[in-house]
Amino acid sequence: MKNQKHLILAIIVLFIIIPLGLFSKIYSGTGHEWVNNKLGGVFYEIFWCLIFFIILPKSKPIRIVIGVFVVTCILEFMQLWENEFLVMIRSNFIGRTIIGSSFTWSDFFYYSIGSLLAYFLLDKIEKWETIKKDKIVQ
Repeated sequence: MKNQKHLILAIIVLFIIIPLGLFSKIYSGTGHEWVNNKLGGVFYEIFWCLIFFIILPKSKPIRIVIGVFVVTCILEFMQLWENEFLVMIRSNFIGRTIIGSSFTWSDFFYYSIGSLLAYFLLDKIEKWETIKKDKIVQ
């Protein structure tokens, strides 16, 4: 179970991930297509895992990560579906950032990487106080 220190640490990490994720969407330097379209998926997974880690404090990191990964995969498949509502959402930056705009099989690989990184991150955050105490004792 998470305590207030875990949640504060998660919020701090979230405030680091948000600008990284947004920057990955507007980056225009070398390799910008990969950064915009692939690396952004890694940050996307980590972002949503942190959000659910914060708002569902009794949930285990593995359940959060699996849930976020499944929903992200469903959203990826929804990009194959065109209807007026989804087109309207995708017509602006925030909508495209949240639900995407084009289906790509390779995105699943980056969602997997993001999910694995998110799991290790959430696990470390959850064990942070224990790790800190162990280092002090030694």
